[in-house]
Parts: sequence; structure tokens; C-alpha cells
Amino acid sequence: MSAPPTLQLSLGPVLFYWTRERYADFYREAADWPLEIVNLGESVCSRRRDMKLDDWLGIGRELVQGGKRVVLASQTLIESEADLRDLRRLCDNGEFVVEANDQSAVQRLSANGLPFVAGAALNLYNPATLGVLARVGMQRWQAPVEMSRADLARLLADCREAGIEAPCEVFAYGHLPLAWSSRCFTARRYQKPKDRCRFVCQKHPEGLALRSQESREVFTLNGIQTLSGACQDLRHEVPAMAGMGVTVARLSPRAEGMAAVVAAFDAARRGTLPAPDPLALVDAEICDGYWHGRPGIDNSRGTARP
Repeated sequence: MSAPPTLQLSLGPVLFYWTRERYADFYREAADWPLEIVNLGESVCSRRRDMKLDDWLGIGRELVQGGKRVVLASQTLIESEADLRDLRRLCDNGEFVVEANDQSAVQRLSANGLPFVAGAALNLYNPATLGVLARVGMQRWQAPVEMSRADLARLLADCREAGIEAPCEVFAYGHLPLAWSSRCFTARRYQKPKDRCRFVCQKHPEGLALRSQESREVFTLNGIQTLSGACQDLRHEVPAMAGMGVTVARLSPRAEGMAAVVAAFDAARRGTLPAPDPLALVDAEICDGYWHGRPGIDNSRGTARP
């Protein structure tokens, strides 16, 4: 029997707004994909109410029965007392570890002595901060999406020297989450106020492309969240990740083609990725600039939309 791969694969939370039926179908398929960790929950907008906490817990229990480890993602931008109430319920779910994407989640979880995963939105750039979080229950942390391979390698080395053993996760595939706002840009596109948006973002299961005057997809609008227009793909960097001490590669869900994405990353971590390998898996521009210390929109391999 071959040894298990040293690098684990995690499926990030769905960043877009789908229907209940689409979520159910997606995670039913994901249960059979070769990955170890599944992150569930609404991390973008509190107005997306199709799925309740109990619904996510139900999906999580089914995934656990299939051998997956489940993490519940907290909302990234907390705007109201209602958001705080939902956050408290999430943190106190009693079954699954929570990914803290906001300092209020860190405070709630650490105050109750609960372990947690530190999300990329916490902006963790130095061993001093990571050491503080590790002492209050951090089990794993996600590197900021704009951190380069060289900077991350130095940070991991500093963490080892400081005795910080929490594993590191890297955003390896998907539209990069760049910013959150109290305004909803998708609603504005449809000339609707945020509090009466009619959930127009559900019309765009992979976000709404924002193009430059040169017709290049610069950003992807997703309600109050702004994502990269191009899709980061670091599958060819998987050996380097494992060698520098990265433990988990995160794959961000898309509406189409995710089974092929997961299969490709599984092949990459096992050393069986075919060569030549067509980089583009789905209908999107590819980028990897941040990883190489360049503008995030850059693509070192020069592969564009298929």
C-alpha cells in the first residue's frame, strides 16, 4: 500500500450564493472526491438565508460519515447585532471546529476554550501574531492570499524556530477573495438597495465579471465581496508547497468543473500529474502572480482561457 500524501486537500466554503438544491447536489458529489477537509457555511453575506446553521450541520454530519473532516466557516464581515447572534450560535455549535474569519469569532472561540482555524482574512503575517493565536486555541492557519512563496517560506521557518506547530493552509485554487464592503456591488449593478436586493447575486453562481476598458476581467463581484477576475491555480506548485512545510492546499468551489480540479490537485500531490498538463481546467483566465511575488493578475505559465 502506498503512503498517504503529505499534503492534504481542503474544499473551501462556497463563496457564491447558490440554491439549496445546488448546495445539496454539490456536497453529495464532493463526498466522493479525494480530499480530506471540507469547509462549510456562509462566509460572505448574512442576507443569504437559504441555508440555516442546522442545514450546514446536517451536511457536515453526512460528510463526516464519508470520512471527511468538517470545518464551519464564520462570516468575514460582521455588521450588526444579528450577525453577532448568528456568530455565537455558530461558535457554540458543539460539533465542528470553526474557521474564524473575523476577530470577533476569535474572541468568542478563545474565550470559551474552543479550538479554531484562523482564516486568511485575519491577515497573519508574522510569528508573533501566530504565536498569540496558537496559545489561545488556533489549530491551523491560512496564509494571506497575497503572500508570496518566498515570504511564506521565511514565515514558516520563523514559526518553526519559535516552536509554533500549527499547520499552514494555502489558497491554491479559485478566484482570490480580495476585499469585503458594507455595500453590495451586485445589488448596485441591478440598481437595487442592499436591504432590498432581491438576492440578485443568486443569478451569478460564479460571480459577476467586472471588465476593464480593454475588456479584461479584472475582478469578480460577489455581493459585498470582491474577488480576482482570474482564477488562481497553483497545482504545479504543490511539490514546492509540501517541501516548504505547507500542510493543506485549499480549493475554492466553483459551480462547474470542481471534480476535475480536485482530481488534478490529487494527482499533483501524488506526483502523477501528466505532462504536458493543460493548466486551464474551467472557463476562466488563470493567475499565480502573488505566489511568485508579482502582481496577482500575472500568469507565470502564460496559459489563458481555453
